[in-house]
Amino acid sequence: MEISDLTMSNSQTVMSLNTARGLFRVAIDGDLDAPPLVLSNSLGTTMEMWSPQVEAFSKNYRVIRYDTRGHGGSLVTNGPYTIEGLGTDVLAILDALQIAKTAFCGISLGGHTGLWLGVNASDRLESLAVCNSAACIGTFQAWQERAAAVRQGGSLGMKALADSAPSRWFTPSFVSAQQATVQAVQAVLEGISPEGYASCCEALALSDLRADLKHIKVRTLLVAGAHDPVTTEADADAMQVSITGARTMVLKTSHLSNLEAPQVFNRTILDFISDSFGTKK
Repeated sequence: MEISDLTMSNSQTVMSLNTARGLFRVAIDGDLDAPPLVLSNSLGTTMEMWSPQVEAFSKNYRVIRYDTRGHGGSLVTNGPYTIEGLGTDVLAILDALQIAKTAFCGISLGGHTGLWLGVNASDRLESLAVCNSAACIGTFQAWQERAAAVRQGGSLGMKALADSAPSRWFTPSFVSAQQATVQAVQAVLEGISPEGYASCCEALALSDLRADLKHIKVRTLLVAGAHDPVTTEADADAMQVSITGARTMVLKTSHLSNLEAPQVFNRTILDFISDSFGTKK
C-alpha cells in the first residue's frame, strides 16, 4: 500500500463538535451502530494521519478521529496544557457523542493520552492500544526548550521543526521511497498553531505516568517501532512490566508506524480490538 497524501477520504461525517470542553474537529466513519473506536493523533499532526486506517477500521467499527486540542481545526487555548486536560477532552468528546465505552488507539502523544485514560477512566474503555509512546516521553528540559523555541519562532519555528521531522518520524529508507507522504506530514506540522504545539510540549514535559500504570485494568496492546528513536522498544517493554496482561508488538518502523507500515499496523490493531468486541477480523 502506498500513501500518496493524507486526505479525508469518504468520511461519513466531519464536524465541529461542541463539547463541555469546547469545539473539536471530529470525523466519524463507518456504521453508526457499530462498536466505537477512537483514534488519537500524535504531536504535530491532525486526524488526517489516520487516513491509511480508515477504510480497514470502518468496515466493522464506528471510527472516531479528532484533532487534539491546539491542532488542526480544534480549539487552540493558551497553555500550558496537561495530559489530564487532554484526556478529559477525549471524555468530553465521548459524552457529546453519547458513547459510554469505546476502544481507543493513540500514537505518541495520543498513546500517552490513552495511558492517562487507562489509569483514570478505564470504565470508558473496551480496550487500549498504545502505539509508539511511553509512560514518560523525553525530558522536562527538552520539552520546555522546544516549547519556548516554538513560541519565540512562531511560524518560522514550526517550519524548522517540520524540516527536521523526517529523521525522527521515519526510517531513512521510507523517507527515500515515500517522499510524498513525508512531505505531506511535514506540511501539516508546519501549519500547526505554535501556541497549540508548544502547549502540548508542556503537557508532555509535566507528565510521568510510570508509577500509575499498575492501575490500568483494561486490555492493553503496546506497539513499538524497532527503529523508533523517540519512544523505544525498551519503553514498551517497561510499560508491559507494569500493566497487567499487556501485550507488546514490535513493527519494523520508526515513530509513525501507522504511516510507515499501514498494512501490518492495521492487522495488528484489528486483531487486538476484535477480541474485545467479538467482531470479525
